[in-house]
Amino acid sequence: MHYRTLGDSGVEVSEVGFGAWVVGTDWWGDRSEEQAVEMVRHALDRGITFFDTGDVYGHGRSEEIVGEALADVRDEVTLGTKIGYDFYNNPQAGHGELPKGMRPDYLRTAFERSLDRLDTDYVDLLQLHNANVDEVDAAVLDLLDELQEEGKADAVGWALGPSIGWLADGDAAVEHDFDAVQTVFNVLERTPGEHFVETIREADADTSLVARVPHSSGLLNEQVTPETELGEGDHRAYRPDEWYETGWEKVEALRFLERDGQRTMGQAAIQWLLAHDEVASVTPTFRTTEDIDEWAAATETPPLSPAEVERVEELAADNFGVDRDDGMDALRSSVGGDDLEDVDKQSAGR
Repeated sequence: MHYRTLGDSGVEVSEVGFGAWVVGTDWWGDRSEEQAVEMVRHALDRGITFFDTGDVYGHGRSEEIVGEALADVRDEVTLGTKIGYDFYNNPQAGHGELPKGMRPDYLRTAFERSLDRLDTDYVDLLQLHNANVDEVDAAVLDLLDELQEEGKADAVGWALGPSIGWLADGDAAVEHDFDAVQTVFNVLERTPGEHFVETIREADADTSLVARVPHSSGLLNEQVTPETELGEGDHRAYRPDEWYETGWEKVEALRFLERDGQRTMGQAAIQWLLAHDEVASVTPTFRTTEDIDEWAAATETPPLSPAEVERVEELAADNFGVDRDDGMDALRSSVGGDDLEDVDKQSAGR
């Protein structure tokens, strides 16, 4: 495992992190609390030290599991959590978005409860969860400063939900010197990640990206193939069929990134992200310990060569040789128009 720093915060993260939404809900497979704790510990054994959770994941369950699993190694790991959804006063409606709670008084109270569940007196990275740019006013920024001054948060971040759009929110995070911006980013879904890479470079900013959904909901790790039947409740089923159909064609165009015995497609997808200096950590969706073994080892596989990176860019410019669109219009229609919360619905489980 290799490690990078979030911005200029001094907070170190493993290049492959553990997104603890998977242990807080049953949307990626049901597991007992004991099994969930074992998954977290297994990731630690494989060199993963960055564990990213959120208070809304399982309405606190994810934070409790992470806190329990890492209690005896707290000083050896990097903990990140997110606040900003008011699940205390609002019931969860399926996979839908909960009302926000972005007032400073609510955020402080929610954060204190997160610390209790995590069994710690500070987090390494505190993130605003799906905040809209107009919700992050001077009072919210002052609160984040206060929490850092009090030693309760070492770094601050802004976690974005949609797989497309919301450019103003990520740009605002860079403008306000947030240490991290978390967003969907992978070789197939390059917006808005590539935009933020350019924003950071142009501003010469000390902001890092945390890339989630690096395998494009099962395409790039080939866990969703034309033969796969997604069961009821499987969150990946929210993608429309057309999106998967074009995706499989694109994966075939990227087959050259595999290296027999050296690098799988799933590992290559992570290495493509890590080829961007602005990306500090990649958080795959670990469903099993086998996933952890393969993807945690990605940083030890051969990095993409300049020629491979260039070839990927050439393919992307030609939509990977696929004549039709990628199904995003159908995706918007299936999940609610221009306010698209990415298909992994960060609002409720991401």
